[in-house]
Amino acid sequence: MSFDLEPMALARRCTEQLRAIRADALAAEARLPSLLRGRSADAAPSLRNFLHHLSLRRDDIRPLQAHLARLGLSSLGQVESHTLSSIESVLHALAALTGRPEPWPEATGAPGFDDGPGLLSMHTGALLGPRPIGRGVRIMVTLPAEAPVDRSLALALVANGMDVARIDCAHGDPDRWARMASTVRDAARSAGRRCLVQANLGGPRLRTGPCEREIVVRTGDVLFLTRDGAPGAPAGADDEGSSARIACSLPEVLDDVLAGDRVFFDAGKIGGRIEAVDVDAARVLVTQAKPAGSVLRPDRRINLPDSELHLPALTEKDRGDLAHVLRFADLAGLSFVERPGDVAEIDAEMRRLGESSQGLVLQVETRRGFENLPGILLEAIGKRPVGVRIARGDLAVECGWERATEVQEELLGLCEAAHVPVIWSTQLLDRLSRKGLPTRAEVTDETTGRRAECVALNPGPHVVQTLGLLDGLLRRQPVVPRAPSERRAG
Repeated sequence: MSFDLEPMALARRCTEQLRAIRADALAAEARLPSLLRGRSADAAPSLRNFLHHLSLRRDDIRPLQAHLARLGLSSLGQVESHTLSSIESVLHALAALTGRPEPWPEATGAPGFDDGPGLLSMHTGALLGPRPIGRGVRIMVTLPAEAPVDRSLALALVANGMDVARIDCAHGDPDRWARMASTVRDAARSAGRRCLVQANLGGPRLRTGPCEREIVVRTGDVLFLTRDGAPGAPAGADDEGSSARIACSLPEVLDDVLAGDRVFFDAGKIGGRIEAVDVDAARVLVTQAKPAGSVLRPDRRINLPDSELHLPALTEKDRGDLAHVLRFADLAGLSFVERPGDVAEIDAEMRRLGESSQGLVLQVETRRGFENLPGILLEAIGKRPVGVRIARGDLAVECGWERATEVQEELLGLCEAAHVPVIWSTQLLDRLSRKGLPTRAEVTDETTGRRAECVALNPGPHVVQTLGLLDGLLRRQPVVPRAPSERRAG
């Protein structure tokens, strides 16, 4: 097959662009020596690949991808775990098309096509244990916080496929958590299975506080988010009864919010915009609520996606809790990770407590955590076994529901490029766990979960049934449509 001038010219143009991209990727390695200080010996390939990938992401390569597809070549669409090798492979294919042999580059230490997935698999095993027999995705279950975890429940969870038991340290106390961990380990031994225990530190819990009465808000109402939550309308409240006040569990955030910042309550069910801030409260204009009104209750999550909050990811309570959970947990978890410094802080604290190799799960659930994920991963790679828990629901509130798919793809791609396992927390089969009956969307959502290394289930009255269903879905092989000639008539 011969090419006319237009495809040949296109191939030469693509070659020039790819050579420049490759040169930029290699130049990005200048940061590698400083990044390797204090890391494990095997961190270099993953750090190198991640630097290559970040370099590739700096520019919009969509026109180049369209040209490569037109030439029948790889469009660099799935290069995360082996970025430089993919670029070089396409360069050699272009050389064959143009008749201008591309000299094989000197070895750079960059992961090859098999190396990248192998590194991700190795890091997943180091964090989450061996791959379960019959499926490639681990299952994590958050244990119920309200009721005690008895042996029968633990046995049922282990028997139905739980690989990691997650304890939420925002509830309970160290003695309770230790008993929960002991019960799970006993059940796993009885079943002849291995089940890890993750203790997740509560972090700064930004919630609504007590209120003097049930608050029903409608679009257009005014809500005062106060430091003290004392009854009575603050200065500036109207006389129509459409203003109410509710406390903020972390009143110091009111020092950081500004007029114009958005605020969301209760997983985004209520939204508003801050109109003014004074020494006592922030005045919020409600812009999003149910037509008949939405009820705002105490202890509901508050999201401030536009505000630059100065909250520590590792609170003083977390430091005390960490000293306890390191005695019985296989993995520690850090909530509300937003900056590279958060990773450095908990790593230093764990080392101070004598743990230099215990696994760490970083929970990304805010817009700032999403935007700073490249730096967070660069800080985390190679210091200890590490994974990223992606809280899709919280991120959708923070980044906007219209960006939910884009955000999840970005997060999955970045973690794959860093060879860091992902724990996919998406309220998967949540209605089934709570109500006993799934929605169609819940069942199909496990397809995305297959792209992660672990999927997470929330507790509920029907969590054992939910776990059994999820285990079965993940064990099934994806259906591959047959060609028309292979289908039987009728």
